Amino acid sequence: MIDHLTLNGKKIDFRDFGNVDIASLSDFEKNTLHFCQQWISGSKQFELQTSGSTGEPKKITVTRGQMETSARMTIAALGLSPNQTALVCLDTRYIAGKMMLVRAMVGNLNLLVWEPCANPFEKLQNETIDFVALVPYQLKTILESEQRNQFNKINHAIIGGSPLDGSVKKILAHYSCQFYETFGMTETLSHIALKKINGSGKSDYFRVLPSIHIRQDERACLCIQAPHLSSEIVTNDVIEMKSLDEFIWLGRFDNVINSGGVKVFPESTERKIEAIFSELEIVNQFFIAGLPDEKWGQTVALIVEGSLTENTIEKMQGKIKERLSKFEIPRSIKFLERFAETATGKINRKETISKL
Repeated sequence: MIDHLTLNGKKIDFRDFGNVDIASLSDFEKNTLHFCQQWISGSKQFELQTSGSTGEPKKITVTRGQMETSARMTIAALGLSPNQTALVCLDTRYIAGKMMLVRAMVGNLNLLVWEPCANPFEKLQNETIDFVALVPYQLKTILESEQRNQFNKINHAIIGGSPLDGSVKKILAHYSCQFYETFGMTETLSHIALKKINGSGKSDYFRVLPSIHIRQDERACLCIQAPHLSSEIVTNDVIEMKSLDEFIWLGRFDNVINSGGVKVFPESTERKIEAIFSELEIVNQFFIAGLPDEKWGQTVALIVEGSLTENTIEKMQGKIKERLSKFEIPRSIKFLERFAETATGKINRKETISKL
């Protein structure tokens, strides 16, 4: 068991929590130390807040054993070794940040923790990082910074929170770091599947971790059985199974658009439009949604944050007509000054649509 962590540049001994000046700490530092203290003291249960992947957001209680099993699966899948260094730069109030802490403590990894920010690599000095977890926004920011070559010194990086667009994946091919896209949720205690993005073993499919079993229900949604889960998890994630342990994520069942009896998966359509936005150097956030329609029930709409020039809109529409199927092509484009977001920084589609 490791005996300390480095938190925002300060070394803190796990055996000396009592001498830490709590009043001087940020909320992030307090949350991080509180969880580590719970873990080191042997707490058997932990409360987590779900994001709504399997229904309405709620609080759930999980056991220490469940978190340990999940951590060991990732450690084995990535081949992490004791005394390697894990960089934690995600919010430790949520499962992604908490599980990075658990993986370090279970796997005897050196624990380097920095307050979440767009580019956590700016804070690194001469530290050697072996393992890091990032969200797409952090990854993009780093790739556009002077610190981008730091990825050639890192062994493994897992990327989660939202899908990664194709233009970024092309850039990652030039780095020696092994990048993985993750699939998981709070209910599964972080990821249950990984997709290799670059290098040897690169894949278009998510592959489940060892001992994970998956199937589809009558909605074609993913159902998960795992040794660290007390019962099967039934998700609202529509998938296409490629084998017993590989799948393609198509989108959320609750986001599916039914237009005149034809089902359109917004997330799949968005991946095509992302490529178009990248070519035209459009940086606005966007998403695809189904808006009510008397004739068709719903019609496909492109919702864009901010504004675009008429010339850019014309070019974008031309490329959309060329590359999307006739059912995917947005029948309208709506602009909003600012999107609503969730606590973890994702677009809140429901609240954003309500603004329209």
